[in-house]
Amino acid sequence: MNTAERDTIAEPPVDDAVEIPAEPSDRAAQTGTKNRKDPFPRGFLETISTGWAERTESMPVARAQAPYAAVRRTAVSAAFPGRRLVIPAGSLKQRSNDTDYVFRPHSAFAHLTGWASDSEPDSVLVFEPVDGGHDVTLYFRERADRTTTEFYADATVGEFWIGPRPSLAGTAADLGIATAHLDEFEAAEGELTIGASDELDRFVSELRLIKDEFEIAEMRRAVEITANGFDDVIRALPAAVAHSRGERVVEGVFHRRAREDGNGEGYDTIAASGPHACYLHWTRNDGAVVPGELILLDAGVEADSLYTADITRTLPISGTFSDVQRRVYETVREAADAAFEAAQVGVPFREVHGAAMKVIAARVAEWGLLPVTAEEALDADAGGQHRRYMVHGTSHHLGMDVHDCAQARREMYYDGLLAPGMVFTIEPGLYFQIDDLTVPEELRGIGARIEDDILMTEDGPVNLSAGIPRTADEVEAWIARVQQG
Repeated sequence: MNTAERDTIAEPPVDDAVEIPAEPSDRAAQTGTKNRKDPFPRGFLETISTGWAERTESMPVARAQAPYAAVRRTAVSAAFPGRRLVIPAGSLKQRSNDTDYVFRPHSAFAHLTGWASDSEPDSVLVFEPVDGGHDVTLYFRERADRTTTEFYADATVGEFWIGPRPSLAGTAADLGIATAHLDEFEAAEGELTIGASDELDRFVSELRLIKDEFEIAEMRRAVEITANGFDDVIRALPAAVAHSRGERVVEGVFHRRAREDGNGEGYDTIAASGPHACYLHWTRNDGAVVPGELILLDAGVEADSLYTADITRTLPISGTFSDVQRRVYETVREAADAAFEAAQVGVPFREVHGAAMKVIAARVAEWGLLPVTAEEALDADAGGQHRRYMVHGTSHHLGMDVHDCAQARREMYYDGLLAPGMVFTIEPGLYFQIDDLTVPEELRGIGARIEDDILMTEDGPVNLSAGIPRTADEVEAWIARVQQG
């Protein structure tokens, strides 16, 4: 039973009526679910609140991310003296009729509270200004007492429906934050609220540009699980080939790993086989997986902490690259290696992309695909002809959001300088669409991308996903090794 409607059941009246009709909430009325709800008989209403064992709760030790989140809150407080700040977790979102999407809190909320995949919908983190800083309180809907109708009649939050919910005291100990019931929260004029304040959105986004030790460890964990998911996919390639919608087989295999060992996927998996690999965000994943073609797998596991990997490998379905596939693939790998070498402390972030583009332009010019020279194509104003075959950027920041820190100012992001603690992708590609008449027929329908997750350190870049084979030779050996058991 998967429902998210909220019904309020009237308390039994004093008269002898046998049944008490349900009074559907606005949501139930809007979605037309009220007509399928049976009223609760008097016997149920008289007994449902009794006969339960007394709840006992031991106070948890603060979770690992709690002290890191406290440091982040201190930075936010210092940046906005005297201002009331409100960071909502967000609410459940309707998927269809009375069914909701799985809840995921706003990244800023999770970052500043340390409350991740287990956080409560509608929660609000509030910075209340006081002399010398802020009092910080986490408001959320505490679990309902079993004598209330919410316990058994509210399918959205009632524990009879969704299972145990956290208490105020337990959450305060877990996160190291003062807590209060959501009913006590009141909005105020002049407050800065995430999603409504560019100033606050920008600051909390830029705060995530540099990852702390906990975040880096979680990124490593997400990459590790993702690597295991890629192994799973390779084992499943024969099954994918045998299915008419083999891309769905690939997607499903990776999903299982993501859910078993993490919170899920950090974004919709791209399992793009054959010509579909040329569509940059192919997530329909309803195509066949055909021997002799390539499959581009762009996938990342989101850990329970909500930090996600973002990795792409392009695999020859039959286990070996053809000559032309290898040529395309190794060009992409060369571009990725050039971008990696360019990523050094103090270098502008945009130069990582520039290094990859120099390789792409040079190679497609050598192949006779450009109407100009590689140097002319790289001209910032009149060039760009090579971008037909790689229209996307080479890098983006990575963390709680797959495209992390998106509200950061340009001078802090694209034009910002690389610094220790930054985590970002390097992901060049080449895509020759099936109907592109500017390329030889042998190239049409070939798409390849290699994407790695990079940690910047004082000593230079570290490829967190280097353990996942990258060169053409390594990929062929990887497929052979995994499929042979």
